[in-house]
Order: sequence, then C-alpha cells, then structure tokens
Amino acid sequence: MMYSIIETLKKNQLSITDSRKKILELFVKAKGALAHADIEHQSGTEFDRVTIYRTLQTFVEKGIIHTIPTSDNSVRYALCKDACTEGHHHDNHVHFMCDVCGTTYCLDNITTPDVKLPEGFRSTQTDLVVSGVCAKCAN
Repeated sequence: MMYSIIETLKKNQLSITDSRKKILELFVKAKGALAHADIEHQSGTEFDRVTIYRTLQTFVEKGIIHTIPTSDNSVRYALCKDACTEGHHHDNHVHFMCDVCGTTYCLDNITTPDVKLPEGFRSTQTDLVVSGVCAKCAN
C-alpha cells in the first residue's frame, strides 16, 4: 500500500511529506468519504488543522480526491478514480449518505444523469447525493 501512495504523489508531482503520505493512507483505508474532522481525529495531534486543509485542497486540485457536498453545507472527500487528473475531475457518480451511521459512499456504477440546461448555460459539475439507510445499517 505504501508503494502506491508514494507512486500517486510522484505521479502528481507532489513532494513526499509525512502529512501527505498519512492523509492519503487514511483515504486508501477508508470505507467511505472522510470529512476534515475525521482526518483530524484519525491523525491525532500529528498534523495541525491548516496542514490538513492545505493537503486536502492540493489533493482536490491534483485530481487525487473529490469533494462531496453535504446537507449541512460541509464537505466530505473521497478518492478519485484513475480518470481524474489535475483540473479535470471525472467523478460523475452518485453519492449515498447513510442517515443511521453517517457514512458517505461513492456509488461508482451509478452515474449522475445529464441535465439539459437552458441555452447559454454550461455545466462544470453535477452533484447528486442520495440519503437513506445503507445495507450495513438496514440489517
């Protein structure tokens, strides 16, 4: 796992720092999306809030992770697939937020529908978040 983390950082022309390695490792191990607070909690006092924020912003810009809006106007983050590159996210899939456990899942096999916009409008991103009860909590 550490090899792919280092390779991901190298591929995106990023310095290999302890904070970047650790934060990317948290995403690789995560079962769902992570919020800034999740990363803060899981990394303990190892990194300050600003370092985490800057690392997340860098990862978003480089196409390593993508953002997922939430109903409370906060943001969660999840790993991008291989098709994403710097400045070009291709994560046009549906996200699912469980009302019971709070986990946010990327439903990679369900793409967001095309939205026909009025003339003169141009879409740059479509977010579709479905909330309900996940399979784990339903049992």
